[in-house]
Amino acid sequence: MTAYLFTNVKIFEGTKPKLEAGEVLVEGNRITAVARGRQTIGRERAGEVIDGGGATLMPGLINPHCHFTYSNAVSLADITALPVEENLLVAIRNARTYLDYGFTAVIGMASAKPRLELVVRNAVNKGEFPGPRIRACTPEYTVSGGVGDDSRLDRFVPSIGLVCNGAEEFRRSVRQLIREGVDLVKFNNAGDSFTFGRVGGECNPMTDDEVRAICETTLNLGKRLAAHAHADSGVRQCIKYGVEFINHATFSSAATIELLAKHAARHYVIPAIAARYNTTYEAQAWGITEEIATQIGNKRELEVGSANMAKMHRAGIKVLPFGDYGFAWIPIGQDCRDLEHLVNLFGFEPWEALRAATAYGGEAWAGNSGELLGRIKPGYWADLLLVDGDPLRDLSLLRDRERITHVMKDGEFYRRPTLVV
Repeated sequence: MTAYLFTNVKIFEGTKPKLEAGEVLVEGNRITAVARGRQTIGRERAGEVIDGGGATLMPGLINPHCHFTYSNAVSLADITALPVEENLLVAIRNARTYLDYGFTAVIGMASAKPRLELVVRNAVNKGEFPGPRIRACTPEYTVSGGVGDDSRLDRFVPSIGLVCNGAEEFRRSVRQLIREGVDLVKFNNAGDSFTFGRVGGECNPMTDDEVRAICETTLNLGKRLAAHAHADSGVRQCIKYGVEFINHATFSSAATIELLAKHAARHYVIPAIAARYNTTYEAQAWGITEEIATQIGNKRELEVGSANMAKMHRAGIKVLPFGDYGFAWIPIGQDCRDLEHLVNLFGFEPWEALRAATAYGGEAWAGNSGELLGRIKPGYWADLLLVDGDPLRDLSLLRDRERITHVMKDGEFYRRPTLVV
């Protein structure tokens, strides 16, 4: 592998509020040296010197709530209806799109079909297709009548969810999916306004026995846990049973936020706020007006969720961006819109939003594995982006593929400008 020396760059390290002029050396798949200010790194160590021209060098983005098997469809039913063969092609294309937009690692957060995420993960790991580092998830586990179950008494309707009822059904299915090779298990212990009033976000359709069975089985087998937990009682279950990734957490009470802050080192909260914002204000072309979004409770979820995320951020809870992209009005590739939502809706500083997307995302992806990613620091994986401009001044730069001029994953360039001789 070529050793690369980045010079004449401004470094966003992953945790610091300002860019710093400096140089960075990549040897193999690791960052091996970082120089700042007037310091330099010996050119003899580099196989190639890359003059950044004053651009921003930053860690690769990390998406902790990624639906890369979704098809930018109008509804969950449309995703379900996609045959598995076509769905696999969609997932492979989406994996490449994520890498193209600077996402060098993602955590799958509900596979559209049982083995899709893990099959794509394995293919990317073997070098068969380009894509980010992937943690592969189960489909969403749900109960009869919960989010993901659209059947009726007179009609079975297939779903992206796996429908189980009772502790033993969940134990059996979780064991099967872990046997197949997933990295994490996700379940729905809350409703969602996207059910159009059938089971709202404040409802929790799962029993404590069911949640305990899912969590005990998963943790006993050494895998990780995620939950779709809008409801306050759902968030409480996540804290009680060790669910690492708490998605949404919209209706958390003040007491629950206080409890979550006491256990902040064990959990990440991923609100996926674009699903609320875009559905309320930007889905008219698909038949969801602001009036309809208000009627189904989506606008209320946006308002309450934004207020609670601001409280959580102030309380020191790690609130992460991204999530639920993969629908027509929340298309894959525009995920970095979430960074602006963190600033405008939750009160983050721009550097805090970028920290959540890199350093904190790296911690979330790695878990207890000991792997190092999400920062520009010696010993960390060489997953790097070179950005034309200063994203701390304008986070929207990261939504523009052309402004992300270089994408490096694992010490090798996936994309860089073509040299004209």
